[in-house]
Amino acid sequence: MLLDGESLAPVPAVRQLLADAEGLELPGRLKTELHASVVELNTDVCGGVDEAVASIAALRETAARLLAERGLRLGAAGAHPFAEPEDLDVVDEERYAEFVGYAGVTARRQGVSGIHVHVGMPGADECYRTLETILPWLPLVLALSANSPYLAGRATGMASNRAEILAQLPRSGAPPAFGSYDGWERWIDRFLATGLAGDYTQFWWDVRPHPRFGTLEIRMPDQPTALEVSAALIRLLRDLCGWALEHPAPEPGDRGLYQQNRWAAARFGPQAKLVHVGGLVSVPELVERLPVEPPALDATTCEADRQLACGDARAACADIVERTWPFSTKPSR
Repeated sequence: MLLDGESLAPVPAVRQLLADAEGLELPGRLKTELHASVVELNTDVCGGVDEAVASIAALRETAARLLAERGLRLGAAGAHPFAEPEDLDVVDEERYAEFVGYAGVTARRQGVSGIHVHVGMPGADECYRTLETILPWLPLVLALSANSPYLAGRATGMASNRAEILAQLPRSGAPPAFGSYDGWERWIDRFLATGLAGDYTQFWWDVRPHPRFGTLEIRMPDQPTALEVSAALIRLLRDLCGWALEHPAPEPGDRGLYQQNRWAAARFGPQAKLVHVGGLVSVPELVERLPVEPPALDATTCEADRQLACGDARAACADIVERTWPFSTKPSR
């Protein structure tokens, strides 16, 4: 999020930031997103978790430094705590104009941010089997990552407002059970033939194959503020995919249970009770049942809890800014 250095309100400065960054050698790139007060930090292909986190850190440092030179600040979270999402300026690109023209107010409400983790796959079939195998664990990932408790200055009672807002879009949540990668591909082709979407990236599911990159793209977590949270979530998702490649699920995940668990994770965060093997299980207990090493996170709390502990939305926003890039200089104005 690109923020005014004094008020911390969103500033539609992404074009200026991209111009300032032009020509710099970076481990990735800065890109536009739907709103002009947001920049996407997009890493290059990374050989491991440490490289990925180092790349995010370098991109954050560059963005924070360039913004500070113009009296602006950088903030990373699932949503801006006090901005009115529907009032945010939309980037002047045809793809976003078409999106807003089609989805209307549900598009304008998408003032939310997540961390999207791409994990390389050995082949298309393995990619699809991995999707089905890790799907039941993704609500747990959401609960641990929840970082958007405020909406337009109000504490809403949701740990992740982002998850609820994303669910307002068509083609959101869990993808249907297609049975195989070929089934996914045929369904996508039939849907694209209707003209309702231009390509498969216009399906905003929590997880999806990304054949152009040869990856499984996991879109479930809220955007972390602290880099160490990003590191823990990236490692968890990488490890889950590695486990799934060796232990593919014999049948598709239950979409009904997924929807219940997704809602509970968004509502309660680490205090959620999730359905697992026929019963309700707490988030800390479910973390202990993970088939991979548990993440280096306190499973009893999340960054949404920290925001709420600040007392109000503006104090939460100030804390977000200070923790997004704690080594950046203050604005010069």
